[in-house]
Amino acid sequence: MNKIADNLKKVQENIAAACSHCGRDPSEITTVVVTKSANIDMIKEVVRLGCTELGENRVQHLKITAEDLDLFLSQNSADPSIPKKINWHMIGHLQRNKVRQLLRNCQFIHSVDTLRVAEEVSKDAEKLSLTPKILMQVNCSQEPQKYGVPVGAAIHLAEQIVTMPNLKLVGLMTMAPLTLNKDVVKESFERARELFEEIQGEKIGGSDFKHLSMGMSQDYELAIELGSTILRIGSAIFSG
Repeated sequence: MNKIADNLKKVQENIAAACSHCGRDPSEITTVVVTKSANIDMIKEVVRLGCTELGENRVQHLKITAEDLDLFLSQNSADPSIPKKINWHMIGHLQRNKVRQLLRNCQFIHSVDTLRVAEEVSKDAEKLSLTPKILMQVNCSQEPQKYGVPVGAAIHLAEQIVTMPNLKLVGLMTMAPLTLNKDVVKESFERARELFEEIQGEKIGGSDFKHLSMGMSQDYELAIELGSTILRIGSAIFSG
């Protein structure tokens, strides 16, 4: 498991260097460790290393892993090096029929991209007396195969989400285009930041609207430069 510790340290050093380069404070950045390629022992190791924000693409896998980790935390509650609580982030496409199952284990949902999904989350959250934090997924790369509300429709959807009971709109999420062309990725991230700032300027969501979730293992340093506050990193931590 030393490889995971080494990888995590390298990622943290890269984040600090990227922040220094663009005049940001590393404390502004939340790293969500994406667990989709990791087994439970690997996930327990990153928790031991102090990671408390975990992300998953699949509802069923999130549920199983969250339950396993809850047991792990309770069994190690006397160990001061083990965190007391984990926050789970759903970062994959969300099907409406999986919403209630997700809400029991998840604090942040990064993938709300339609009115119907938002309504389903609101309805089930109200029944469960929960208030999940919502990030609206926006298709800033304009790729037809990607999920996400189109940029031109995003403000209207945000205005609708903030009227719904038991939802707290806290930001935007976007995924970079599948390309090695840094300029194309940069353009997509800039579009997300501009939209984020426009929604903030309109005061939609008020002071809760403060998160811009963009940047993964291959492009997180560029995302920091362009204003990201939440990074979603998996392979850079677990591979090797």
